[in-house]
Amino acid sequence: MSETSILKATNFNETTLTRVDLLVIAGMVKPDTRALDVGCGDGSLLKYLAESKNVDSRGVELSQRGVNDCVEKGLSVIQGDADTDLFYYPDKSFDYVILSQTLQATRHPKVVLEQMLRIGKYAIVSFPNFGHWKLRFQLMSSGRMPMTGILSNPWYDTPNIHFCTIRDFVDLVDIIDARIELARALKADGSPLGLRAPWRVWNFFGEQAVFMLRRPGERGQ
Repeated sequence: MSETSILKATNFNETTLTRVDLLVIAGMVKPDTRALDVGCGDGSLLKYLAESKNVDSRGVELSQRGVNDCVEKGLSVIQGDADTDLFYYPDKSFDYVILSQTLQATRHPKVVLEQMLRIGKYAIVSFPNFGHWKLRFQLMSSGRMPMTGILSNPWYDTPNIHFCTIRDFVDLVDIIDARIELARALKADGSPLGLRAPWRVWNFFGEQAVFMLRRPGERGQ
């Protein structure tokens, strides 16, 4: 699927989604499929997928407040932890398993990714890129842990425990023997970097990234 087709698949002008990574994720999900959103927050993505693409949308959310928000929206969401509760889902029970801006907050990112690929045909992951030039510059110039609009919590009050760069994530994909089906690196203003740019360019200029992975041997879209 090309970048153009992803943009066309999501109506950016009318959608209620406000986070750019969720817009990109929504464009990657095909209509009339099944999706599990792990760490679904208030359920905005689930609601959008259900209403605009007829996706059978389910969710897992750690916070009680998030679960309550989802239930108020009429969504099927349970309270659970990505690190411990994905093991209970059967193999191949979803077309897509989504983890947005949560991977860096898990205790065992490698295991979580492996479980997502066991449960779903595709795993879609978005995460902040700790290799972005602004973070590098802040760390070099101030000697303190950097902060951005996405990584806005100070080091002593953040849920993030496993920061990674785009290059780190690509290495992990190789380690778990997964395949990259689609990938997007997004600049600070939300616009995508060039698709054919090498990883080192994405790693330096991409503020966040969205990857869609598939299981080994699974045919692409």
